[in-house]
Amino acid sequence: MTALIVTESLFGNTLAIAEAIGGGIADVHGPATVRVVHASQAPAELPTEVDLLVVGAPTHLLSLPNAGSRHDAEGRGAPVAHATGVREWIEKVAIPTGLRVATFDTSIPDRIGLGTAAGAAARALRDRGADTTVGPSFFVTGMEGPLADGELGRATAWGRELAAALASTR
Repeated sequence: MTALIVTESLFGNTLAIAEAIGGGIADVHGPATVRVVHASQAPAELPTEVDLLVVGAPTHLLSLPNAGSRHDAEGRGAPVAHATGVREWIEKVAIPTGLRVATFDTSIPDRIGLGTAAGAAARALRDRGADTTVGPSFFVTGMEGPLADGELGRATAWGRELAAALASTR
């Protein structure tokens, strides 16, 4: 099994979650089976050995980050953002038929009922033909973070669940 985790992170919180999810997958299938990449470096054509695609981003304006929200984050102290992120990557990626796809995000807890990056990513991926599972929101205490207590452990556990579910369907 090979898992590709494509993420976008402006303050480092979503990247930390992506790495924890990757750690959970690696606990089940070994560290050589997981690759975490920023969306700006992710391939538009997925390698044939990828069995699981996990896509995650921070929730911005109840959806995926865009150029404007990335610029706003820079004004709040985020490092200079990449020109492209998950939203733009999804627009160009070719999703192989039958590939298992899951999404996640980082969000402020009191806003998730209104919309999340995971939901927006799942809709965009489905529009491109992917059978996508909307995964959890992992909580931050504010726009810049930090992560809420226990979220890295929850992300690792979800990574293990994804890996085990994929193994059981093979």
